[in-house]
Amino acid sequence: MKTKQILTEMLHIEFPLIMAPMFLVSNKEMLMAGMRNGIMAVFPSLNFRNDGELSNLLDELNNYHSQFPNGNYGANLIVQKTNPYYIKHLKICAEKKVPFYITSLGNPKEVIEAAHSYGAKVFCDVTNMAHAQKCADQNCDGFIAVGQGAGGHAGPNPLQVLIPALKEQFPNLPVVAAGGIVSGTGLLSVKVLGADGASIGTRFIVSKECKVNEAYKLAIIDAGMDDIVMTTKLSGSPCTVIATPEAQKMGYTQSWFEKFMSNNPRSKKWFKMLVQARGMKKLEESVLPNNYSKLWCAGKSAELITNVLTCEEIINQIKNEYSQKLKEIVNNSL
Repeated sequence: MKTKQILTEMLHIEFPLIMAPMFLVSNKEMLMAGMRNGIMAVFPSLNFRNDGELSNLLDELNNYHSQFPNGNYGANLIVQKTNPYYIKHLKICAEKKVPFYITSLGNPKEVIEAAHSYGAKVFCDVTNMAHAQKCADQNCDGFIAVGQGAGGHAGPNPLQVLIPALKEQFPNLPVVAAGGIVSGTGLLSVKVLGADGASIGTRFIVSKECKVNEAYKLAIIDAGMDDIVMTTKLSGSPCTVIATPEAQKMGYTQSWFEKFMSNNPRSKKWFKMLVQARGMKKLEESVLPNNYSKLWCAGKSAELITNVLTCEEIINQIKNEYSQKLKEIVNNSL
């Protein structure tokens, strides 16, 4: 099913769907499945931190893209100064000519300049209008509108407000909706709001290609929307997790001392780096196979996830639901 529109034409994909980048989750097999099935598959560069890993992955993805040109891939860069891998990873990505980027948690200027030097596109995660304006001022190519219910670093605003506001203020920039979307019906709903496509993450955690431990996948299947809570303890920024006993023990808000250290000009950079490093370690202890901690990120779409499928089955299900629901609406309006 090929759906022509601004997003598919700009990103060189068949269908207006992004497989969202997920820390410690996105892997080569998932990315290739997305590319094979005509969508944009994105990974966090932080998933490939060992020497040579990122470069080798990009070589493989570029070769795979030449075989399956109807899909595409991109890299997600955390552009905060507290990310010690940022500059190194950006240089590698630019050298390998990554075709698409998503930037998160900071100023995207350097990524946009590097990407535009060879024709790549850059979309920026935004949760509010002020941040969107700053990204537009840097000449970004589009937005990932991160709303309530998103997995990972979710935003505070509902998509029903954020998407129309972005489209009104920036009518020439595409908007991709992220937060609580798991199906073709969900994709259609955000397109009615004005979005040009959707970014889906949590659903792909519960895929056969995903290599996280089975307890994580089962926890998402068992979780309801009220089991997903927000915490600032993992990275210093609001992040959604499943309310397991370990998450409850960790806590959901920073102490007064942590807040002070995070905001003090003299200490905030190094303290945030420490918080993020500890958070990454905690997640690794919970996510990877053969690990038995229970600290897991997920979005509120966990409410709607009931089974493990291949990435191809998930994508085809979304495509078919989208097409069927669209036909029903058209037929009912005649």
